[in-house]
Amino acid sequence: MTKSIHTKAYLTWLALAVGVLCILVLSLAFGAVPVPLSEVLSAFYQQSNPQASTVILELRLPRTLLAFCVGALLAASGAIAQGLFRNPLADPSLIGVAAGASAGASLVIVFLMDWQWPVFGLSLVSVGAFVGALITVLLIYRIASGPMGVSVSAMLLTGIAISFLASSLSGFLAFIADNEMLRHMSLWRMGGLDSAGYSHVWIALSVCVCMLLLLPRYYPALNALLLGESEARHLGINIQHVKFVVIFWLALGVGTSVALAGMVAFVGLIVPHAVRMLVGPRHEVLVPLSAVAGGVLLVLSDTLARTLMAPTELPVGLITALIGAPVFISLLTRRHQYGMQ
Repeated sequence: MTKSIHTKAYLTWLALAVGVLCILVLSLAFGAVPVPLSEVLSAFYQQSNPQASTVILELRLPRTLLAFCVGALLAASGAIAQGLFRNPLADPSLIGVAAGASAGASLVIVFLMDWQWPVFGLSLVSVGAFVGALITVLLIYRIASGPMGVSVSAMLLTGIAISFLASSLSGFLAFIADNEMLRHMSLWRMGGLDSAGYSHVWIALSVCVCMLLLLPRYYPALNALLLGESEARHLGINIQHVKFVVIFWLALGVGTSVALAGMVAFVGLIVPHAVRMLVGPRHEVLVPLSAVAGGVLLVLSDTLARTLMAPTELPVGLITALIGAPVFISLLTRRHQYGMQ
């Protein structure tokens, strides 16, 4: 059984490596203005076609890299959220990060729309979304904390309540917004990478690399948590410390993704769920594989968003939902057919 899992993990890594190379090249080649593959490759080492080089290096490359980093963050966050909540159908937004980010972005759109003060290359809407996500997580963590530490069930229930509260605030802001503000809010909630720049890429890449380098020391604890909190505690694991660290990275990863790309549905849910069905629940394999698969999925989705109705761009969140919902239903159907719980 173990050998079979290792073989599946190896084949999954191989398939993803090929997929990454193919999808990155296709993403650079396709768009409103198709670029031949030969010019895509030549753009990196010679300026044979200045127009094609500008399109690839200044517009498509940062967008493709940002899509990959955001997809990796969402999928990795989804994998650790499912481990923390001991539920393979858990989503990173369960703790209210997405709802808080939406409320923060809506506040900026309604009240600070005319202000143009970029922070580290980010728009005020992105900063508002990140601050909203951070405040929401801090509030939920504080409410869910008790004499015995943080309860996962209390955090889930608090997250649902705070999500409804944040959604109510977003709904009220949408009610008082004018047409331009309302359209901006609607498009932001659908997700998009049209404002991607290298400053955004560096932010997303930094958070992604830090998460994937610093979290592995907690993977054995997450594996033990799958057995239950009491069992993990008997193994000598500091449960509350693990929860704090995991929630911190979960909030940072999802908050950064939402701030940079808006609301992107299904990536944090479907990717780790599908990868777990292939390679099992061990986080040492699950999290990095999910990160790569999430990056591939979002780059593919963004490429489709740019090409299906070119020169008009579809919101990338619509594409991920369109891909994710049928695939997720198919995965659930397979689980029931094989008697899996």
